[in-house]
Amino acid sequence: MVVLKVVWEKHGELVKAQNSTCEVNKIDEVNQALDPAAAITHYSPHQASVNYCDRNVVNEPLTTDFVYKAAIILQWFILLTPVCIGLGILVYDRYLAYRAAVFQEQVEMLERLWQQSIEK
Repeated sequence: MVVLKVVWEKHGELVKAQNSTCEVNKIDEVNQALDPAAAITHYSPHQASVNYCDRNVVNEPLTTDFVYKAAIILQWFILLTPVCIGLGILVYDRYLAYRAAVFQEQVEMLERLWQQSIEK
């Protein structure tokens, strides 16, 4: 569970970094559109070949936020389910022991009453 949590957090950081990169690229595109001379001097062929912004998942932060929240809820559910089951078994076991003790006390009281009625 801990490894899954760490990997998921790192993946979230990666997606946030990609979103930031896309925003910077969009700002650069706007600046290049405003100043065509600067576009020629600052063009990088590497930027054109790697384009993470075309993916829908990166462009929709609400969807990724929902997925991450659902994953966190699922992670807590998986983590807490065995704990809750264990606590339920423990509480039920204590309850059965309590009911057995109460029943035993009632039986002893009835036996004492029965012995008293026989002696009279």
